[in-house]
Amino acid sequence: MRIVRNVAAIFMLAGLGFTGSVQAADDPIATRQAIMSSVGAAAGLGGGMMKGEVTFSPVAGKAAIATMNAAAASFGDFFPEGSDQGDTGALPAIWENADGFAAELAKFSAAAGKAMEASGKDGPADLDAFKAAMGPVFGTCKSCHETYRKKN
Repeated sequence: MRIVRNVAAIFMLAGLGFTGSVQAADDPIATRQAIMSSVGAAAGLGGGMMKGEVTFSPVAGKAAIATMNAAAASFGDFFPEGSDQGDTGALPAIWENADGFAAELAKFSAAAGKAMEASGKDGPADLDAFKAAMGPVFGTCKSCHETYRKKN
C-alpha cells in the first residue's frame, strides 16, 4: 500500500508541473522541460520496477505507461522556431533535421500507444508484461536522446 501511495504522490506532483506548464504554453522551453520531468519520473519508476528495485504493481505500471503516452501525444508541439535559444537541453539538430526529429517523435508515440493498449484497463498483469510493454518505449527515448538532446 505504501508503494501505491508513493506512486500516486509522484505522479500527482509530476502532473501538477505538467498542468502548470501547459497553462504557460507561451514558454515552450519550460513546457517541454515540465513534460520531460514527468517522463523522467515515469522512467524512474518503470526502470526501478524492471530492475527489481521497486516492487511491481499493475497500478504503478499503468501510471508510468499513461504518463509516457500523454507526453508522446503533446511533446512535439513545443519546439517552435526560435525555441532553440535559452536554457534548453535540445540540440540544434531538432530544427536542422525536423523530419528526423518528427520520425523519432512518431516512434515514441507509436511505442507508448502500443504500451497503453497492452497494459489494459487495470495495468500490466505482471512484471514480464510490463517489461514487454515499456521496453520499446524506453528504446525510443534512448534513440531520440542520442541525436537530439545535449549530453549532461
